[in-house]
Amino acid sequence: MAAKTGAQLIARTLRDLGVTVIFGIVGIPVVEIAEEAINLGIRFVAFRNEQACSYAASVYGYMTGRPGVCLVVGGPGVLHALAGIGNSSANNFPLLVLAGSAESTLVTKGAFQEMDAISLLTPHTKFAVRASSLDFIPSAVKNAYRTCWYGRPGPTFVDLPADIIQGKLSPEYAMPQPETLLVASPPKSSGDPSLILKATQLLKTAQAPLLVIGKGAAYARAELGIRKLVEQTQIPFLPTPMGKGVVPDSHPLNASSARSAALKHADVVVILGARLNWILHFGETPKWSPKAKIIQVDISAEEIGRNAASTELGILGDVSLVVDQLTASLSNWRYSSSAQFPRLLADSAKKNEDKAQKAALRQTPANTPLTYQRAYHIIKSTLNSLTPAEGGDIVYVSEGANTMDISRSIFPLYHPRQRLDAGTYATMGVGMGYVIAAHEAFNAIPEGTAKPKKIVAFEGDSAFGFSAMEIETLARYRIPALIFVVNNSGIYHGDSTSEGAWKTLQDQTVSNNTKSDDAPEKKGLRSTSLLYETRYEMLATMCGGKGYFVRNEEELEKATREGFLSDTVTLVNVIVEPGIGKEIGFAWQNQAKENPQEGKAKL
Repeated sequence: MAAKTGAQLIARTLRDLGVTVIFGIVGIPVVEIAEEAINLGIRFVAFRNEQACSYAASVYGYMTGRPGVCLVVGGPGVLHALAGIGNSSANNFPLLVLAGSAESTLVTKGAFQEMDAISLLTPHTKFAVRASSLDFIPSAVKNAYRTCWYGRPGPTFVDLPADIIQGKLSPEYAMPQPETLLVASPPKSSGDPSLILKATQLLKTAQAPLLVIGKGAAYARAELGIRKLVEQTQIPFLPTPMGKGVVPDSHPLNASSARSAALKHADVVVILGARLNWILHFGETPKWSPKAKIIQVDISAEEIGRNAASTELGILGDVSLVVDQLTASLSNWRYSSSAQFPRLLADSAKKNEDKAQKAALRQTPANTPLTYQRAYHIIKSTLNSLTPAEGGDIVYVSEGANTMDISRSIFPLYHPRQRLDAGTYATMGVGMGYVIAAHEAFNAIPEGTAKPKKIVAFEGDSAFGFSAMEIETLARYRIPALIFVVNNSGIYHGDSTSEGAWKTLQDQTVSNNTKSDDAPEKKGLRSTSLLYETRYEMLATMCGGKGYFVRNEEELEKATREGFLSDTVTLVNVIVEPGIGKEIGFAWQNQAKENPQEGKAKL
């Protein structure tokens, strides 16, 4: 049946572009688009907050390699979705946002949810356009879809006025044929052969070569080529947080446990799909050697030469193709395992791993909260008893400073794109949206075409609060995720290990008798305080899921086992040490002190 309304035309355009799932929240007038999309077989996942659905759509683009689509109402809906747009832009995730808006004839009159979204979003997107007529819809949506995907991925936006959505197509209007709307995968380019040769010569003469593998390499599906490069050349590699799994973490050349030593002593570094931003300390001293030669591989020319890198050593091209070029050029060369650099990395890794293992194996005394390390050790051991870690049956999501940082070094990855965290923007609140997106990317597919994956999330209690109501979304769509709220009753750290002491702190007030030459007395709730031992697990039980309140090792092992096997959403509320008196900081900050456990925040 031919499209008769703007809503039908928009839905059919999305279907013909290959869109199979839309993340969003409906309201007048976009509810009509969502309903028409459902009628066409597109899965619509309805959230409770536009922030969460825009986060989900953005990371869905990263996991699938095709644009994620987000549908929201105008005005405040766009403002809330701006969070996901910023997250998409910072992380270079392909994201198409569609939003309703006031009728064209009512603009400037104070119409319902009226807002000039194009002016707002143009600086924050690759492409922003307002549909001016019904026949303009297919080309506008197609261009936005293509633009967010091609080149360096990012967000695009299409504004859809209510009169366009609800408008009637003329009988003679001819819907574009599906084949004219299809957008081919983005074109790929190889690196300049002269620069490939230059990079090869630098690597062959390096005393301490290093590969840095970023999430751009994971997005580019470059894992087979990079694994071949590592195996052939025997160059140590260091994955960024979301670059984990491109080469299995278990590989003997993985330098993650010796991260500081690897960056500080490497003299030639090839950066594959990562940026010299705060996560890599800008490539600057003191974290990096001042003599390091940095070879960047990136699809964006603007990134070449940024911060400590040199434009002369930048290779513009697709990571997967450039890696194949490097592998071919280095076919007759292998880095010596007897060199000093590998021994230095091995010694550093052993020292750090021994310390981490000691913390993980230290049993929790009676009436004492679990440590992060001990809690994670129990969870990992239990999960490993249920499914082999190497099988890739689990997708991990993590957010929250302590929770995310410490879990990063404890749960190994063997496959790419199966660990999602706060990312480049360090965005809190992404967790529940990412859980839903991961389920849609890996499990919402025809039965029998792929092995289903369990989504396991580690949520700091503060981070969880940003999107906690999406537990209802998980229950509604029967997503059997296993969510651990790692609860230290605070942001970074809590106030107390006893409820009575917490209430005492709450009731205290700052003394008015403090002398002017004395430091202010610290009393009352701190800025990092959250309610002590909040019962987050009840959010799951109120929706028909399972909830566990955990204070000891036996309860945690039981909850993990039952939660993994559950066919409904499960939330495990794990009470851990509050961390009173510990330094508040972030390990990735360039000014942070050296950390004895690689990749762990000092909190």
